Amino acid sequence: MDLLNALPGLLLGYVLGSIPFGLLLTKAAGIGDIRNIGSQNIGATNVLRTGRKDLAAGTLVLDALKGTVAILIAAHFLNEDARLAAAFGAFIGHLFPVWLKFKGGKGVATYLGCLLGLWWPSAFVFAVFWLGSAKLFRYSSASALIAAAVTPLAFFMTQQFSEGVLVAILSILIFISHRANILRLLSGTESKIGQRS
Repeated sequence: MDLLNALPGLLLGYVLGSIPFGLLLTKAAGIGDIRNIGSQNIGATNVLRTGRKDLAAGTLVLDALKGTVAILIAAHFLNEDARLAAAFGAFIGHLFPVWLKFKGGKGVATYLGCLLGLWWPSAFVFAVFWLGSAKLFRYSSASALIAAAVTPLAFFMTQQFSEGVLVAILSILIFISHRANILRLLSGTESKIGQRS
């Protein structure tokens, strides 16, 4: 990858990815700072703990679109290196937004949006494994981890190696961002889907 070609995409992705839609939507709805509720995370799962399914759905869609839009813009106006860098930038921007002192979300929705922008069938693979795991275990975090572990294989199996390596890196970051959830899953204290903390 040519870093000079990739840099514009990385910056574009980061700027879009760092928009904290969960925080903005809950504040606009008069709920207050989502970081004071539940897991104190700005993502859709924590927004759902407010009881507002509409806001949670809006957060999920907008957080996903950050990744998709960044990739599509980079692909159309820049180049292949910038396209991949935009995906990485959007994901990192969501995890570490400069506006929130680098304390962002855990990246699942933006990860899904990046999959849509890179190769849409991979988003279908992720969704199938997430939904199946959620139905079976009722844990959003476990479902995300299972789906993220499987999805890179779809790229490697179709010989999309550059995308596969990128998505594998994003999957590793998903696991790192969920380290507290993993500990709670192991101890049996993790909140289930729809359960308020």
